[in-house]
Amino acid sequence: MAIAEVVVSSLGDLIDKVTPPEPDPRTGRRRDTGVYRGDADARWPLLTSLDKLGGVNPPHGKSGLEEHILRNFIRYSRPYLDHRPENDWEVLVTAQHHGLPTRLLDWTYSPLVAAHFATLHSERPCDRVVWRLDWKRVHQFFGLPELALLIQDLEGILGKDGPLTPWSLFSAGKKAKQFACMLEPPSLNARIVAQSATFTLCSDKQQSFDCFLESHGLGSTLTKFIIPATETARFRDQLDLVDVDERRLFPDLDGVSAEMRRYYS
Repeated sequence: MAIAEVVVSSLGDLIDKVTPPEPDPRTGRRRDTGVYRGDADARWPLLTSLDKLGGVNPPHGKSGLEEHILRNFIRYSRPYLDHRPENDWEVLVTAQHHGLPTRLLDWTYSPLVAAHFATLHSERPCDRVVWRLDWKRVHQFFGLPELALLIQDLEGILGKDGPLTPWSLFSAGKKAKQFACMLEPPSLNARIVAQSATFTLCSDKQQSFDCFLESHGLGSTLTKFIIPATETARFRDQLDLVDVDERRLFPDLDGVSAEMRRYYS
C-alpha cells in the first residue's frame, strides 16, 4: 500500500487523528505507538543529514564520505565533550545531536514536537507535514523485537556475523542484509529528553527512507499529516498556547533567545 496522506486543519485535529479510536485491550489506554517527524515542506522526502550533504539535486552525492566524517569528528571533538562516550554508537548519536551529517534520522514520540519543527518560519508559502511511522510493523518485517533498540542491542540483535559497529555498517556492501530499526538514544543531554527524541537507523544510504520502505512494501507504515500553508500560522499560535516552543525543547540560553526572536518577530 502507498503512503497515506491526511489533511489536518488544527492542532486539535492532529491530536484527534493520531489518537487510537479504541483503547488498547492490554492497557485500557488510547496511546499511539507511532513516532513523528516534522518537515517544513510536505513535498520533501525523508532525507537524513548525510543524504543532504552536497545538495539534494540529486541527494546522496557524498554518502561515501560517512566514515571519514565520523573519524574526523572523533579526532577533533574530544576537548569539547561534556562526557566520554562509552562506545562509537554514542559518538554517532552525539555527532548527530551537534549537527554532523549522519545516516540517523530524527523522530520524536510527540506529535506536538513534530508539529513545532514543521511550522517554524510560518511565513513560507508551502504546505507542511508531520510524518508518522508505525515502527513496530517495520520491526516485524525485518524480524526485530517490538521494542525500540538500545545501543547495546545493536551488537546482539543486528550483529549476526560479529559485533555491529558504525564502522562495520559503513563498510557493508550492497549485498549486506538490509534492515531499518528504531534506535533509542541514551539521555546524553537535556534536549534529547525535552524533545522525546529517537532515531531510525537504516542499512541503505542510497535512497530516502520513505523510498526504502516503499521498496520493501512498507509504504503503509508511513502517514503524512499535511498542514495546509493557510493554516501554518494557526498551528504555530496553538503550539505557543500549549508551551511547545524553543524554550521548552531547547532548555538553554539558545532556546530562550530563539523563542524570543521568533515570538516577537
